[in-house]
Amino acid sequence: MTSPDTVIWLQERTALGVLSGEVLDAIAQVLEEISLPENYLLVTEDTPPEALYILKQGKLESYRTHQNSIAAAACSFLPGTVVHLQELLLDQPAQRTIKTITESQFWVIPAAQFKQIVAQHPEIAQVFSRQLVQEVAQLTSALSYEQERSQALRPYLVTKAQRGIVGTSRYAVRLRAAIREASLDRNSVLIFGEPGLEKDNIAALIHFGSPQRKQPIIKLNCSILQSSGADLFGRASGKVGLLEWLGDGTLVLNNLQDLPTELIPSLVQLLKTGTYTPVSRPGESTPAPRISRARILMISERTQSTIERCTGQIIKVPPLRVRKADIKAQAEYYISLYCRSQGIPKPKITPEALRRLQSYDFPGNLRELQSLVERAIVQSAGGLELTEEIFWSAQTKKKQFRVNLLNMYPGLRRFLRSPWYPDRINYGFTLWFFAVVVVVLFVGPQHRSENFALNMFWAWWWPLILLGFPFLGRIWCAFCPFMIYGELTQKLSLWLFPRQLKSWPRHQAEKWGGWFLFGLFTLIFLWEELWHLEDTAYLSSCLLLLITAGAMIFSAIFERRFWCRYLCPIGGMNGLFAKLSMIELRAQQGTCSAECTTYQCYKGGPQKGEGMETNGCPLYSHPAQLEDNRDCVLCMTCLKACPHRSVEVNLRPPGIELWTTHVPRSYEVALLFLLFGGVFLHRLPELQATLGWDLNLTQFLPHLGVSLIALVIPASVALFVYGLMQLFYLFSNFVKQAKSKIIPKPKPFLEIAYGYLPLVLGGNLAHYLRLGLGEAGRIVPVTLATFGYSGQGMPIVVAHPAVTAFLQGVTLIFSVLLTIFLTHKITRQPLRLLLPQHLGAIALTAMMWILVVGW
Repeated sequence: MTSPDTVIWLQERTALGVLSGEVLDAIAQVLEEISLPENYLLVTEDTPPEALYILKQGKLESYRTHQNSIAAAACSFLPGTVVHLQELLLDQPAQRTIKTITESQFWVIPAAQFKQIVAQHPEIAQVFSRQLVQEVAQLTSALSYEQERSQALRPYLVTKAQRGIVGTSRYAVRLRAAIREASLDRNSVLIFGEPGLEKDNIAALIHFGSPQRKQPIIKLNCSILQSSGADLFGRASGKVGLLEWLGDGTLVLNNLQDLPTELIPSLVQLLKTGTYTPVSRPGESTPAPRISRARILMISERTQSTIERCTGQIIKVPPLRVRKADIKAQAEYYISLYCRSQGIPKPKITPEALRRLQSYDFPGNLRELQSLVERAIVQSAGGLELTEEIFWSAQTKKKQFRVNLLNMYPGLRRFLRSPWYPDRINYGFTLWFFAVVVVVLFVGPQHRSENFALNMFWAWWWPLILLGFPFLGRIWCAFCPFMIYGELTQKLSLWLFPRQLKSWPRHQAEKWGGWFLFGLFTLIFLWEELWHLEDTAYLSSCLLLLITAGAMIFSAIFERRFWCRYLCPIGGMNGLFAKLSMIELRAQQGTCSAECTTYQCYKGGPQKGEGMETNGCPLYSHPAQLEDNRDCVLCMTCLKACPHRSVEVNLRPPGIELWTTHVPRSYEVALLFLLFGGVFLHRLPELQATLGWDLNLTQFLPHLGVSLIALVIPASVALFVYGLMQLFYLFSNFVKQAKSKIIPKPKPFLEIAYGYLPLVLGGNLAHYLRLGLGEAGRIVPVTLATFGYSGQGMPIVVAHPAVTAFLQGVTLIFSVLLTIFLTHKITRQPLRLLLPQHLGAIALTAMMWILVVGW
């Protein structure tokens, strides 16, 4: 290459092009061309440079090492690079180590010779000094801008994300996927969810996971923004807004629901067009919109319809109550975090404490869990376990006033999970005893005074089951012979004719099953009264066989116990009165949703851990979803199947579900008043005498008519007093004075009618106490009489009529007081509005007193 060509190359390809042609020609005259192999160490940092190198062809790598020999940031040089120009002009050692990446060709001027050229041509030093001054000025200006920018952004700066998304639930997986998706572009994002979900941390994760992670991210609380928007958008002449300072960074608008309404149009403009208009003072012209390069992330506790339509992506953060599976990992993370910061040993959460946490809904979400865990660690005072008692505040309303009997009495748990309960009792005793009772009713003596089976049915079973409802709920259904024979029929039919049993027609059964049950119970009541079933053994046997036949037929058609849940009249009565029970079977919803994946208590399945092999709940009820006792027969299948100890048998305030989680049903109310009317029906002679009627009840039609009237008396009274309540409400609000309070509207009749439930139970119990206290104690001589022996001289235990009357009266008084109390709990309405209802209950009690106890 000739000297003129070299000068042209230097002018076009190198940093020496700013020099005059004369100087470049002088440099070109002394250039020497050399070739160096790949990976050749050209110079080592902190050593005097030996020459000025101009890379003609090839590639160089430059890097600097620290004292610990860890490589600093490396960079590559391409052809045209001038090496050691600054060092030779300023007489400094080499700042970086340089080696060849490929075989390279250089033009070289030895250091001494280049210094001579510099001395001969002062232009070189002058030009590069001016260039250095300009660079320093630019750096100073940039540094000053960055200092102002840093000072403006520092109060709002987010330095890092606190943590990732903890947990493995499907909700946590979806949330991570949404964060990754949001990190791939610069679209605006709306993050909304309940308080305490660390939504600001999610915004930080989006930013620091994006390609712009090195840009600043600031968080502004919308509640403190000026309504003019000057702090965010700046002023047309004067103050610079945060958006302009932010540049390519990320703006997080926290608590978007608190954004001043005046700023909503400006925010919509920013989201739609990426532009904003600085604030102008009155009298100033409207400035032109400016382009914002910042990314917008918004955090809100509720959806914003106006903002949503302009947002590129919406992320809904699930509350902790639906992420029960993540509570264990989240709690352990907070424990590790706190113990590491305090330098203390890490305690473990006991299984009972974990179930307690999982049963809590955490209205404060993650922040509440973190606070709860940290307080528990402090309260444990260095203990190695965090027990259930430490988390005492994690108490849901559903757990208030409940005591888990299985934890208090481990022996009860063992018994209820044993083969004895209820299978061995059912198939070893109930199955055969029921068959004997039915046969004895058919072939034995036909009167209650001579047939022990009839005595047991009317004088033992009815009083005992009514007494048992407030204590043990629907436990009779766990030992019910109708169900036992239904199960036998189901197993036998499947063995003889292998097939798939039909699934339940749930929709039709929920709609019409209760009314079928009501109709069947009405017919049973009429049959009992018109044909004197209480003292006719074979007819009582027919009644038992009729109900058993229904259980067997429907068990042969449908899977599990369809008859028991929807159609059995005795089951319907049991389910209604079981609402008053002080015992309930439930499961910890948190444990079920967090740990259970097989739902063995509901579906059935093989043995798993502590859980036994079962066929699942016979009534297709999940214990964690039960809202009342109606659909639980206390068979304990779920207790046996559960491998997580989630199932609980709780002692609770009687009937608490009626004013907390209860859902009223019309057919249940109809059955309630039918059972209420049954008390009047059973006392038909007393009713006729009280009313002064002189009807011949030996004739079928008059007897049927009076029976129907007796059945509807309680419902008529209840509807009448409810009508008075409505009239009182309308009249009081019509004539109210200016200062008087408006009386609230009465609750719907379907809700308020459940207030009569204690009175219905008490009235039936008071009726059957006559048989229980007067005839049940004669079981020994009646049993002998059944088989043709004389019971003369055999022991009997009967109550004096005065004692019976006293207990009947106490039962009625206690029942009406509970009815008044329960009505108030259900309605939560003032006494003056409920006064007609209470007077109606007292009137019905008085009527039953006359009929059952007497004048």
